[in-house]
Amino acid sequence: MLSRRDFLRSAGLAAAAVAAAPALRAQAAEPFRLRYVLSSAMYGYAPLAEVLPEVAKTGSESIDLWCKVHGDQREQAAALGDEAFAVLLKQHGVKVGVSTRYPLGPFKLQDEMAWVKKHGGTTVVCGSTGPKNPSGAAAKAAIAKFLEEMKPHAAKAEELGVRIAIENHSNQALHHPDSLRAFAELNQSPSLGVAFAPHHLHEWADQIPALLRDLGAKNLPFIYFQEHSEGIFKKATKEEELRQMAGRGKLDYRPVVKALRDIRFNGQVELFMHPTPRGIPVMPTTAEVTALINESRAYVEKCVRETA
Repeated sequence: MLSRRDFLRSAGLAAAAVAAAPALRAQAAEPFRLRYVLSSAMYGYAPLAEVLPEVAKTGSESIDLWCKVHGDQREQAAALGDEAFAVLLKQHGVKVGVSTRYPLGPFKLQDEMAWVKKHGGTTVVCGSTGPKNPSGAAAKAAIAKFLEEMKPHAAKAEELGVRIAIENHSNQALHHPDSLRAFAELNQSPSLGVAFAPHHLHEWADQIPALLRDLGAKNLPFIYFQEHSEGIFKKATKEEELRQMAGRGKLDYRPVVKALRDIRFNGQVELFMHPTPRGIPVMPTTAEVTALINESRAYVEKCVRETA
């Protein structure tokens, strides 16, 4: 027989389960979808007034403003001033989702986070500091040190209601799969996460789905859909350069999308590539850039359907 204490405990757990059931059912019933954000750098140094109309055309919910040398739309926004920039956004029905600000580094983002928040954005992307490409115990130590140094900046992000997304970039502390696993284990801040970059993991492409699961949705505010190509770092044929785009390279995105589906990823997705040299549009015209992005989006959405 159950004691009175056990009976009450069991009854309480049952009541809690019943109360939670509607929310759980609603979550399970909610269809998985990817939230696209458009990188302004895909259009080189094109004027904001030319790039902003492309957000809706690419099925994106917001714009990611890049600064020099990749693009200059962040500088354009600054030159306009906050009021005029806000008017331009409203005119085109666009909101800022992300600001990619590598030159600032991870410790000088306070003003940028406030600016992003002012314009309705949620995310600032940058790189990490520390030793280059550590692995094993060295990776864990480097990430522990970096996370400690980031505490006041993560606290400011939390206060503002934005997130800092650190890219796993080559030749930085957050690069090797061991460093990503350490980040997943050690990060305690809900306002700090990874800007997950598969193209920097091409040596360990088979580990990408597992790494996404290790990180979980709570550590993944942002993911690039970009592949490695020789055209990233040096002049190559256009065909080779375009292999960075999802659906044109070797990476099968179905296991990637399946992992994102399994962890109920709800962050932002950016269909992206680098041109060589930096600062030029990835295709000759704005219309062609948008068509290229939509081609990749169609491939990714096919992967979404095939993993349902």
